[in-house]
Amino acid sequence: MKPEAITSSYRRWAPIYDMTFGRITHAGRRHATRVVNQTGGQVLEVGVGTGLALPYYAPEIEVTGIDFSEDMLERARAKVAEENLWHVKELRQMDARALDFEDASFDTVVAMHLISVVPDPEQVMAEMARVCRPGGQILLVNHFAREEGWLGWVERGFAPLADLIGWHSNFSKERVLGVGCLQLVEETPLTALGLFTYLKLTRAA
Repeated sequence: MKPEAITSSYRRWAPIYDMTFGRITHAGRRHATRVVNQTGGQVLEVGVGTGLALPYYAPEIEVTGIDFSEDMLERARAKVAEENLWHVKELRQMDARALDFEDASFDTVVAMHLISVVPDPEQVMAEMARVCRPGGQILLVNHFAREEGWLGWVERGFAPLADLIGWHSNFSKERVLGVGCLQLVEETPLTALGLFTYLKLTRAA
């Protein structure tokens, strides 16, 4: 997706995101934050959106969130203030293709329902790996395309509408597995239909 399409799409989504897509993606959000809470440390959430995951991080975990959309970030900041989420260190507008952090800054990098939205997912994965500490983990929750069955047919049908609906319906999992220093260690379907998948990758020590 083009950056301008992301901006316009999420400006439309921001006011209703929590009550619509946010509910559909709840299972993945809870799964990823439970994993983070077991390991602790400093966490970067890439594509923090309206901050739906922020209340689920343990209080002792230091969370930094970034998002391309200021409209979404406005709602995330309001959520932090209203719910006294003091473990949230910072929320910043940023392009995930060029993260403004030093190398090896975070123990865990989380990206939930993001990687099929960004214009250059391979570059985003490389950036997430760069800011992840050696021995750290990258947690992804996303929808990945299926090659067969009626769901695969539906995904291919919606593919030309990516700029309108705000995500790529036929996004291939292989596009997130090409960073040499990252190893896939876990893959878990999160719903009965496998609509969303959880991936855990570790960065070589």
